[in-house]
Amino acid sequence: MIDLRIEKMAEVIVSYCLSLKAGEILKLEALPPAEPLVKAVYKQALLAGANLLTRITFSELYEIFYNYANDEQLSFRSEIDRLEAETINARLHIYSDQNVKALTNIDPKKIGRFRAAQKPILSRMLERKAKGELKSCLTLYPTNSYAQEAEMSLSEYEDFVFAACFLNANDPIKEWQKLAAEQERLVQFFDKTKYIKIEAPDTELSLSVTGRKWINSDGKANFPSGEIFTSPIEDSVQGRIRFTYPAIYLGREVSGINLEFKNGKVVKARAEKGDDLLNSLLNLDEGARILGEFAFGNNYRIQRFTKMILFDEKIGGTIHCALGSSYPETGGKNQSGFHWDMICDMHQGRVFADKKLIYENGKFLI
Repeated sequence: MIDLRIEKMAEVIVSYCLSLKAGEILKLEALPPAEPLVKAVYKQALLAGANLLTRITFSELYEIFYNYANDEQLSFRSEIDRLEAETINARLHIYSDQNVKALTNIDPKKIGRFRAAQKPILSRMLERKAKGELKSCLTLYPTNSYAQEAEMSLSEYEDFVFAACFLNANDPIKEWQKLAAEQERLVQFFDKTKYIKIEAPDTELSLSVTGRKWINSDGKANFPSGEIFTSPIEDSVQGRIRFTYPAIYLGREVSGINLEFKNGKVVKARAEKGDDLLNSLLNLDEGARILGEFAFGNNYRIQRFTKMILFDEKIGGTIHCALGSSYPETGGKNQSGFHWDMICDMHQGRVFADKKLIYENGKFLI
């Protein structure tokens, strides 16, 4: 029997996250373990009058691809993918891996070559999203693999996921609207801010956000969400930062990351684990060393690290930065073949806005 929370999740995704309308085209991407949620979303989307384009694949195909694809195949860009990026109205991607470590031993250079080839398609989708032409949502279906990474049983992890999505509430959409209102107050404050300085253990970083727009991520583009973010002025980032938690990229864990910025670019990078992958990705393209995003995590229902960025970057009391592509809707101009989030716990940190202390020990003071 299907978990009633999955039915509720599908309803919230279709009516709140994507606000699907009759006649719109929804591209639905998932792996086989997400079948219960896929069917529930499919049903709700049809009831909303939408047209569906389903892309169900196997995680093992990615491993086979990277192991056997030659340089020409790694650099191939599908015209079908390009056409989809131009014509769909909404996109839902459901994380549902059975083995999150499947790509751990793949050559990072192969991954980098493929990501670089897909850069124009990614950039076009981000551009359409910024213009309001494309609605996009990322969510997750609980699997044993994610539960093991989070050091939970499957039932514990299911409870964690549904709680983070506010699905235990009588009216989840009302709860998301409440968080949206709280974050909108912060967005209005930061839209008037010019400079930000972050202080934390082994961290002293400054950046300009002058003229940049802050985005209220309130459970629509990501489900769950609970963050506000922007893109720093590309050449403004100065100083150093140590990221508290491991950063995960295609199943590979990179931990103990220390970055040093000068005039907006990473000039020194070191990781205690996964240093080869870190430096390989930094050399992916010209935009890879630029900070494409700066954000605050505000979902205080998420209070533990689970090695899944969809949840971890929203942990209440954290900030995160992303190397690579910025978001056009913020005014960001950086382009890259990837966007890699890294998280810093701020329970022993402070943030200043235009020299005023506005955030301390994981909480806003404004």
